[in-house]
Amino acid sequence: MEKPNIVLVTGPAGDAQGWGDMHVTEAVCEAVRGNGYECRIALAENRAELERELKKGPVSLVWSALYFFSDRADIIGIPPDAVWVADVLDEMHIPYIGPSAKTMKNLIGKFDTHEILASHGVRVPRHKLCPPDSPADVDFFPAFVKPNGESRSVGISEKSVAETPEALAAQVDFIRRELGQAALIEEYLPGREYTVMVIGNGPRREILPGRVTVPPERYGKYPILRSDLRGVGLTHVSIPQEHQEEAVKLAAAACDALNCDDHVRIDMREDASGNLRIMEVNGIPGLKPVKSWSPQIYALYHKTDDPYRALIGTIIGCAMERAYGKR
Repeated sequence: MEKPNIVLVTGPAGDAQGWGDMHVTEAVCEAVRGNGYECRIALAENRAELERELKKGPVSLVWSALYFFSDRADIIGIPPDAVWVADVLDEMHIPYIGPSAKTMKNLIGKFDTHEILASHGVRVPRHKLCPPDSPADVDFFPAFVKPNGESRSVGISEKSVAETPEALAAQVDFIRRELGQAALIEEYLPGREYTVMVIGNGPRREILPGRVTVPPERYGKYPILRSDLRGVGLTHVSIPQEHQEEAVKLAAAACDALNCDDHVRIDMREDASGNLRIMEVNGIPGLKPVKSWSPQIYALYHKTDDPYRALIGTIIGCAMERAYGKR
C-alpha cells in the first residue's frame, strides 16, 4: 500500500505565526517520517509558490506553520489583504491538518475568540477591542493590554498591566504605534497560569491540562508571561494538582464552540475568585521538540520512548481519519 504523503508548509513567518523556524519544521518532518509517512517541506511566501510546491508530488494532507503568507519573521501583523493558507487549500480541495479557515481567523483574532466563547457561555475575561481612533476606556482596573492578533507574548511587558486610565491609554497607544494593530483590553486575571493541549477529534479527542510556572524571581510586580520569558527555557509545565477537571471541561466547551480540529492549545488563568478563564486559543501551537508546551505536556501524560514522534503521529492519524474516514 502506498504511504500517505504529508506536505509541511512554512516560510519566513513560520516562527512568528506557527510551530517554529526551519529547524523545528525539519524536526517535525523527521517525526512524520518516523511514523511511516512520506513527508516533504514546501517553502512559500505567496499563493503561487504554494501551488507550485504542491504540484511537485502527491499530497494526502498539508500541515501548515502559516496562517497566511507573509515575509515577516518578527510579528504576525495581519494585513487587511492577507491570503490565508487554509483558504487556498479549500479552493484546491486539499485536506489539511488543523482548524478550518474560518476557525483559524477567529482564533488569531483574540477579540473574536472571546466574543464567540462568551456567546456560548464559556468563561473569558471582561474585554474590549480598541481599534484606531477608539477610546481606551474601561470600567475595570487593573486592566491587561495586549495586541489583538499576536502570539508568543509579543507586545507583553510589565506595562501591559495598567492600574490607571493614563497607563491604559499609554499602553494602547504603544500597541497601535509599535505593532500597527488594535489593542485588546482585558480584565487582569491575577491567579495561576494553565495551558491545555487538545489533540484529536470526536471520541478520539484527548484533553491534557498543564500548569505553567516560572521561577518567581524572574517576575516583576505582576506574575505575567512577558515576551522575554517565552521560548528561552524559563517556563516549566507540570500536571496540575488543582483545576484538572475544570480545565478539561472548559477546554472541551471552547473547542466545541469554536469548531477546533486536530491540535490546538488553550491558555487559561485564574480570575480573582479562583475560577479559570480562557485567555487565548492557539490554532498552530509551537512544536519545538524540547521547549514548546505541547510536546512537554504530551510527554507528561504519555510515557513512551519517543513522545515527540508519538505526538506528531497522533495528530496526523486523527487528521487523516477526519479527512478520509477510518482506513
